[in-house]
Amino acid sequence: MGFLSALTVSIVGLGSKALMRGGFCSSVTVNGMENLLKALESDERNHGRGIVTMSNHISTLDDPVAWGVLPARFYRDSRMTRWTLGASDIMFTNPVFSTFFRYGQVIETFRGKGIFQPAIDTAITKLNSGEWIHLFSEGKVNQASSDPSSPSAARLLRFKWGIGRIVMEARQPPVIIPMWLTGFDKLMPEGRPFPYNFFPKPGAALSVTFGEPVPAKDIQDALDSLVLNKQLPEVPSSSHGGLADPARPREEASSGAVAEQGWLGRPVSHAIEGAGGHQLAGDPALAEEIARVRSAVTAVIQREVEALGRKVLTLPPDV
Repeated sequence: MGFLSALTVSIVGLGSKALMRGGFCSSVTVNGMENLLKALESDERNHGRGIVTMSNHISTLDDPVAWGVLPARFYRDSRMTRWTLGASDIMFTNPVFSTFFRYGQVIETFRGKGIFQPAIDTAITKLNSGEWIHLFSEGKVNQASSDPSSPSAARLLRFKWGIGRIVMEARQPPVIIPMWLTGFDKLMPEGRPFPYNFFPKPGAALSVTFGEPVPAKDIQDALDSLVLNKQLPEVPSSSHGGLADPARPREEASSGAVAEQGWLGRPVSHAIEGAGGHQLAGDPALAEEIARVRSAVTAVIQREVEALGRKVLTLPPDV
């Protein structure tokens, strides 16, 4: 970590810690921190096993304030702080913002450019180097998900398929840790008039919960079952970055070839064989099958995050 990056992360991290612990919030509860610390301190990271955390997204302050729960010493080490994806049209709108967020370990991501853009490539490279990637997988703020009285409680928007690509193309099974945040929607409510929408509200009761890592075998077995029983979900065919995009078949074939060499190689290979095999590389039928596998991986992980949400909100398990 360069000096300016360490300085940026430290200032933001310590500021988040002060906001949490300095009396501005009525309470801060942290559950399951040992799950994250064990992953961050594991020697497996030095051998290329990365970490993926995924959480609900209930305010514009979720990141970085949630990371105020980390030990302060972590802020000086890029291996102990997260990388994340950030929208170009929000975080990289001028040279000052762009510099700040890049030093803050945010990867510039372009809305509408699909899952085969450089930002996703960068995230995969970092994951394969043992780095920690945090993802707000819905891609937008969804405050209803954290309201126990809402019909949408613990129900998240469909996770973006870039999540599935990042996980599928990892060489080793990443440590996947679901997270659930509460109270941040009270800290930074949506829909307030200017200028109040730029300022946090005092008195919020915050909680950050780190679930147990999702066993790699559970994901492998769930995906195997879906492939063998031909129950993979359907995927839409949009013309811009979707399956109808002329470049998409070859991109999917390339992604599938990478995934076959990784930790999900067995179910991916079964899916490719079911679509006619490698001789159809670049064919739309193969592209669709690989996309369906990715959609299934994404859905399996989403269910894990939602299950943690239901537990935190003390809701009955989803049937």
